[in-house]
Amino acid sequence: MQRKRVLPLAALLLCAPALAGTVPAAAAAPQAGPVPAPVPAGPLRILLTNDDGYNAPGIRLAFARLTAAGHDVTIVAPLTNQSGAGTKTSNVPSLTVRHPEPKVWAVDGTPGDSVNFGLSEVFEGRAPDLVVSGTNFGPNVAALASHSGTVGGAVAALDAGVPAIALSTGGVAAPDPVTTVNAMGPTLDFAVKLIDRLRSRARSGSLLPEGVGLNVNHPVIGADGKGTPAGVATTFQDAQALLKADFTDAGDGTWKVGVQVDLKTPARGSDVEAVSAGKIAVSPMNADWNTGPVDFAVTAALLTGLRP
Repeated sequence: MQRKRVLPLAALLLCAPALAGTVPAAAAAPQAGPVPAPVPAGPLRILLTNDDGYNAPGIRLAFARLTAAGHDVTIVAPLTNQSGAGTKTSNVPSLTVRHPEPKVWAVDGTPGDSVNFGLSEVFEGRAPDLVVSGTNFGPNVAALASHSGTVGGAVAALDAGVPAIALSTGGVAAPDPVTTVNAMGPTLDFAVKLIDRLRSRARSGSLLPEGVGLNVNHPVIGADGKGTPAGVATTFQDAQALLKADFTDAGDGTWKVGVQVDLKTPARGSDVEAVSAGKIAVSPMNADWNTGPVDFAVTAALLTGLRP
């Protein structure tokens, strides 16, 4: 995701236990769409989505953890795995939607379709206070974020003027799935702290500056995935592609496709650098894909206090 300068995010984090690192620029222009109501004094109303599917371990753990933290959480997520769907919104005559249990809706479409359905139907007449997308397997850093369904779900919320956080668990060299699931616990512990921070700073306003979302990437630490990250860094999206496609001619008119990690030296202050160093990367993002300057000097002092 490309960023534009926005200083309200700096003000949001100032004078509170802050994130650790340097802060990139984010969107300056507000997004069109309904503005959510001021943050309530009681539990937050959260629309929870993902790209791994409504019954994936990460979203179920997120539902349990956010509910235990006192929030009113409703899952509106894809019926099937939609990893890599990006910001796609379906243009079809109809979508199948299931309601398999209370507080759970399964949409036979993309993360963007799920969020759009949730905002239009499940939360009709009153937008949620926050959309959380994830947590999902593997990082969504560098160019991966541009093609990520996890990030795509958050972008759909930003397009509608609703604050959003994308959550991902995994390092650049992803460990086995069991270890990643273990690391989802610390990911969600941090997410609860982050939401508490945003809520305390918002007072009677919105959780985030208008048009701004957060892309959070939590590394996998330790052999069991339950270790504590080295810190928190507010970052920007690295420019590198990170993955390289490898095509092999099968000789019968078809090609075999493989994907390899092609990790280059990350940019200083980027999400790839932070995750590679075992830190949680928090990247402000916007939904309009515009480019703007990154102002480290103004926000460098904001990143102390909020811990993994």
